[in-house]
Amino acid sequence: MAINKENPDLKALTAKTNGLGLAARPVSHAGQRSALGDIRNKVSAISIDTSKKQAAIKKEIVQLSNKLQSQQQSLQSQQQSLVLNKTKATSSLKSLIETQTDYANHVHLDAEEPVHKPEPKMPEVLRSMPSQPSTVSLVPATIPECMDISDDKPEAFSKALLKVQDIDANDKENPQLVSEYVNDIYTYMRQLEEKYTVQQNYLENQEVSGKMRAILIDWLCQVHHRFHLLQETLYLTVAIIDRFLQVCPVPRNKLQLVGVTCMLIASKYEEMYAPELADFVYITDNAYQKKDIRDMEAKILRALDFNMGKPLCLHFLRRDSKAGQVDAMKHTLAKYLMELTIVEYDMVHYNPSEIAAGALCLSMLILDGTKWTDTLSHYSSYTEKDLAPMVHKLSTLVIKADKSKLTAVRTKYASSKFNKISTISELQSQTLIDLASAAETAS
Repeated sequence: MAINKENPDLKALTAKTNGLGLAARPVSHAGQRSALGDIRNKVSAISIDTSKKQAAIKKEIVQLSNKLQSQQQSLQSQQQSLVLNKTKATSSLKSLIETQTDYANHVHLDAEEPVHKPEPKMPEVLRSMPSQPSTVSLVPATIPECMDISDDKPEAFSKALLKVQDIDANDKENPQLVSEYVNDIYTYMRQLEEKYTVQQNYLENQEVSGKMRAILIDWLCQVHHRFHLLQETLYLTVAIIDRFLQVCPVPRNKLQLVGVTCMLIASKYEEMYAPELADFVYITDNAYQKKDIRDMEAKILRALDFNMGKPLCLHFLRRDSKAGQVDAMKHTLAKYLMELTIVEYDMVHYNPSEIAAGALCLSMLILDGTKWTDTLSHYSSYTEKDLAPMVHKLSTLVIKADKSKLTAVRTKYASSKFNKISTISELQSQTLIDLASAAETAS
């Protein structure tokens, strides 16, 4: 058996083996132990000559050699599975790089001419290394261009928001004002008002006319005031009436029944304590019974698929008044202008957000001539130019209210509860008359 005589451990092992004739534990040489890689090289150098019958090699060394050889074979098999071309296990790193280079050339399809890169020359050290999978990206990442925020650009982000105030900055400590979500809520409400729109002239070819509808709404304003209901209840009542009559025409003798039933539904939706059925039977002078109201309620709910959540003018007015930092006088006048629109059949197709913004804009113009600011345009989503047609229409309604026979709204806002806003002298000003004249000229 040929043994490397330079290794002292193996010399000791040979001496003990020849002397005893059996496998004994090798002498420990703590200071002369070799690394694992050296042991592998030394074990692999051992060869057995069958012609010379000497003592058997120690069992532990043979087992260690077999174990290292099996690990080396397992590592080679894993490297073979990672080769891209399924070539031999001895494929070099050079062939792997050539494959990646060809793939990268095919990726750049938008190049005018194919680029032929020279084949890289691999050093001899790399040629002997085993193949390893590459983790380098084949396509270089593109660097996006920087956003232009220069002052001379009209769409610059900093310039666009320079004059817009954060009206919710002081509301972060109040969880009821939900300052983190309020803008998202109003964006969703604008989507809902587009979803639940009322078509213009929807009463065409029906027995009920626009004048009958105006008489009904004027009477419901009186009922609403007598029952001391919330303002939202009145707006929701009118919204349910228009949406129902748009899809389900009714005869004129059922129109009042539809009106009181819609107010019952709106009361259940908005009020903490809704009026009872007997109250609505009494207010109609027993023209309808409780069963009639229940049946009509079921019919309306089925027709509208139980969707009662259309946004109201009042919701948007509160937000706009906060954005404009208006006083109570301007806010109350805007509410009066909005309530004049619910009686008018020609105003049913306008969105509540547009009516609210137009009412506040006209209120500011009448009282002190305040202009529509950038903050108001941002939060209301309407510019002053967008609101010009609505302002003209509202001016016309104010002029007509003095001569109209339907006086429920005007009488309501003449009380001290609403600062007698319908009787102020500004509603007879030349500014309002000029705006109404402009509307007539445009029509």
